[in-house]
Amino acid sequence: MLDNMPRGTICIEDLEIGMVRYLRKEITDRDIEMFAEVSTDHNPVHLDDDYARETVFEGRIAHGMLTAGLISAVIGEQLPGHGTIYLGQSLKFLAPVRPGDMVYAEVKVTAIDHNRRRVTLETHCAVGDTVVLKGEALVLAPSRKFD
Repeated sequence: MLDNMPRGTICIEDLEIGMVRYLRKEITDRDIEMFAEVSTDHNPVHLDDDYARETVFEGRIAHGMLTAGLISAVIGEQLPGHGTIYLGQSLKFLAPVRPGDMVYAEVKVTAIDHNRRRVTLETHCAVGDTVVLKGEALVLAPSRKFD
């Protein structure tokens, strides 16, 4: 994976509106197979070339939640990072991700509630110029005062 910041924690006291972190990851056949195994989602549109060719996608696609998991990786590793707790996530899937695609996952701080330690994050994933997923996350951020 390629990203713009080292792993770790940004405490809520140090967060600012507009902060952005991201990663890039190529989605491989192995990623899709491992996600199917862990999630128990063995839908043939993800795993069977012959089946998938006959669908509206005209070929295999990655699980949507595999792509969404890259957002989780940015949140849990970079922004805010270690110690962050997910409270909610909205997702809208806009286009398929295929084996071999390089996915760019980005998280941006849009609101901070210091009293409740809540941070709202704009989230999206793209393949090239195509946004494949967008949404918003609400997280409980780590704090130097409490953690």
